[in-house]
Amino acid sequence: MTTPPPPALDPEHFRRLAHETVDLVADYLAGVPERPVFRPMTPAERAALMQEPLGAAGLDPEALLHRVRSAVLPHAMGNGHPRFFGWVNSPPAPIGVLADFLAAAMNPSCAGGDHAAIYVERAAVRWLMELIGFPTAGSMGLLASGGSAATLIALAAARHRAASDDGWNVRRDGLQGARAPLVLYLSDEGHSCLQKAAELLGLGSEAIHRVSTDAEHRMDVSSLRAAVAADRAGGKRPFAVAASAGTVGTGAIDPLDELADLCAAERLWLHVDGAYGALAAAVPTHRARYAGLARADSVALDPHKWLSVPVECGAVLVRDGGLLRSAFSLVPDYLRTEMDRGFGGLPWYSEFGIQQTRGFRALKLWMTLQHLGRAGVGDLIARHLALARHLAARVDAAPDLERLAPVELSIVCFRYAPADLRSDEAALDLLNKRVMQAVQEAGDVFLTQTTLSGRFALRACVLHYATTEADVAALVDAVRATGARLASGRQ
Repeated sequence: MTTPPPPALDPEHFRRLAHETVDLVADYLAGVPERPVFRPMTPAERAALMQEPLGAAGLDPEALLHRVRSAVLPHAMGNGHPRFFGWVNSPPAPIGVLADFLAAAMNPSCAGGDHAAIYVERAAVRWLMELIGFPTAGSMGLLASGGSAATLIALAAARHRAASDDGWNVRRDGLQGARAPLVLYLSDEGHSCLQKAAELLGLGSEAIHRVSTDAEHRMDVSSLRAAVAADRAGGKRPFAVAASAGTVGTGAIDPLDELADLCAAERLWLHVDGAYGALAAAVPTHRARYAGLARADSVALDPHKWLSVPVECGAVLVRDGGLLRSAFSLVPDYLRTEMDRGFGGLPWYSEFGIQQTRGFRALKLWMTLQHLGRAGVGDLIARHLALARHLAARVDAAPDLERLAPVELSIVCFRYAPADLRSDEAALDLLNKRVMQAVQEAGDVFLTQTTLSGRFALRACVLHYATTEADVAALVDAVRATGARLASGRQ
């Protein structure tokens, strides 16, 4: 039989390669706990990947798999390891890995239409709404690459509503006219994607009013109220508040119920950045902390964080689905699919966001959620919350460690602080920066940093489904041993 030219593969050759790939992936995932959490690449290893020329002739698929095995897999980011406590990056749920394979085999465009991928996304997004208590009637949600894209979509809808309320069409007129400048409010702990969205939407970073936070790093509602009044008096146009349901710095949850009251009274759009933390609303013991989330106009959340859905998989939920459609749709009214007509009775996703061609992200979310079930989602997150409390207790019990923030979710912020340096903030900052770098390079555990009240803090985020108390103990031991070694002046 004649070998088909690339990119085609005959069915039997594909089957052999696929089985070899599955074995490679299974061995890789099984071996992760025995390998270092992180191993920095050498200059030669970096150059080998970055500067490799593209050959004139194509490589055999078997050679390509060998190349991946030798040059790519050994240099993982580290987030697949149970002792990875950095940033807000989870390991991939194995069922999600398989789902990505299946979705790629189908390779549909999920702009819309009458095919299974569209209905899978509808179901998966509805499940997200139900898990966090967001209203499903009249609302609309869609999957995006992550929290940044979700935030951009949500704030575009907020801008559209503000312009409509004021009697003008931002889609037609843009922001070129002489109108009162729009103002977006977020706390000192607000994520940088909010500023990026403001810049991309033509508002500019000057449109952002940073609101102070309280001792627990939550947005101060009285300060927000005063800021809105002052901006109105100054001729500006307040239009949206971006609250946090779990900041990436400390995991703080803003007082959502109070903010919802204020936004309702002031006719402000309430957006909730729940990319990391919103899904903890699915845990019964934490549900009260999310009072007000159901009243938000929009929510951004990332299943590729706490649910371990393989990246990329973010979601945006908008209470007024019709408004979201009017903010993005380019389909004339007389051609729009209505709920009682057309294939499946559903409008196209491309009318609700910034993408036309959209990947089949929903399958990995749909399969992961069904594998977990509602109880499994709650149990997964509750286990991480308990591990974070355990880490905080170990930090509090150690004489040479100091916790720097309350533990709201699964993030613990602390520092190495021997008694003789407690009064020297500059020295503690420098020492802890060196501790973090040394711990990362050693490869036994991995954690990162944040800045709290001007102080350098070690930051550990529990997000791996296989992390145990033994892994937490290893983290504490590594920080204390490294800190003691560096503080003593030994190299």
